[in-house]
Amino acid sequence: MRPTACSPLFVLIGLLTFHSLAAAVDPADRPHIVCIMADDLGWQDLHCQGNAILQTPQLDRLADQGVRFSNAYAAAPVCSPTRAAMMTGLAPARLHITQHGADGKQFWPQDRRVQPPTTKHELAHDTTTMAERLQASGYATGFFGKWHLGSDPKYWPSEHGFDVNVGGCGLGGPPTYFDPYRIPALPPRKTGEYLSDRLADETIAFMRQQHDQPMFICLWTYNPHYPFEAPEELVEKYKGRQGRGLKNPIYGGQIEATDRAIGRVLKELDTLGIDDETLVIFTSDNGGWSGATDNRPLRAGKGYLYEGGLRVPLIVRWPGVTMAGQMNETPVVSMDLTATILDAAGVALADKESLDGESLRPLFNSDPLQRDALFFHYPHFAFHKDNRPGSAIRWKQYKLILYYDDDSVELYNLQNDIAETTNLANSHPDVAAALKARLLQWLTETDAGVPVKM
Repeated sequence: MRPTACSPLFVLIGLLTFHSLAAAVDPADRPHIVCIMADDLGWQDLHCQGNAILQTPQLDRLADQGVRFSNAYAAAPVCSPTRAAMMTGLAPARLHITQHGADGKQFWPQDRRVQPPTTKHELAHDTTTMAERLQASGYATGFFGKWHLGSDPKYWPSEHGFDVNVGGCGLGGPPTYFDPYRIPALPPRKTGEYLSDRLADETIAFMRQQHDQPMFICLWTYNPHYPFEAPEELVEKYKGRQGRGLKNPIYGGQIEATDRAIGRVLKELDTLGIDDETLVIFTSDNGGWSGATDNRPLRAGKGYLYEGGLRVPLIVRWPGVTMAGQMNETPVVSMDLTATILDAAGVALADKESLDGESLRPLFNSDPLQRDALFFHYPHFAFHKDNRPGSAIRWKQYKLILYYDDDSVELYNLQNDIAETTNLANSHPDVAAALKARLLQWLTETDAGVPVKM
């Protein structure tokens, strides 16, 4: 069922409903929630994901304590659509936020065969964010880091349910990672200070002030997005170590600096005595940019509908719900994290509302999810202009990509071809036809904008 756009009165009634439902839940059963999302972090960019060069001991430890998902997907192969999807629990196609910022000629190749659809690049106020739902139910809400869902302050986190916003604005990347950062909503503090350390400090300060009530924290790091800058001692550590898994020592330094900062936040949970009362989620907004990282064995990277653009790390630690050291192979997507967070907080949706994700709680009890397919929609050219606008469906071991320039499809068996090297569309025409039909039906149901041929 398609979620209904809400009038102001309906939003008010809905929020009161959320508050009453959540208030009925025992506060002891309502965990603190820390949602950490890296920017452009590839599927192979953690040591626990199999990268032999990069050192990420804090996130490796988190994975040892929780569940690591091997088939986790971002909602889109670029940042803003995934961020909007995470905030609302709705698919980018349904939100009509399908490009990283305002689309325009700067992304369009001269020899293009299709014209991309128009897209929104601001998170509209007629949507309801999970921060608004949690805030209405008694959570203290704090946002720290990258937002990229509107340049005008009226679209920033503080206007979408966050009590505190540090760094969230319209920027897709910081002008620099060293103070003064020149980031709106983040005043300078100490010249030369590294951005990941600053965001960790701000997050910890919020936790110390608010931990006596349920907290919802988004620590959405700018790292390891461009520009490539890292503390010198970490850059030196990775010099001469380039190879499979690391292209650039600065990139390695950015990831380890991020891991170090996240570790400080996780340690503070223990210091405050709330470690076993806190749901922690770590993921990325899209796959790694191929110009910065090595996504192999996955094909391509950011801006593509291949696995390298969509598949991301995902770690969930939910004390009392998840078991330590588990691996889960179920395909999951960004909107599932929204549903999981609301489930954990005991926040129910109002009548006639639904999300495009499912709570992951059943998986932690060895039960399956209800759906059997995931859908993706990227009808644009990316910043590198090298992709083809398209949409995709993942069903069981198969993945089909539909391209709008010539209506062609590619079909891959990800179970034995994770690198997407062999197109099975001609050898498995029945599977290709069935998946294309399901994908087209979903595009119609979500009222997705599609390119037009020129």
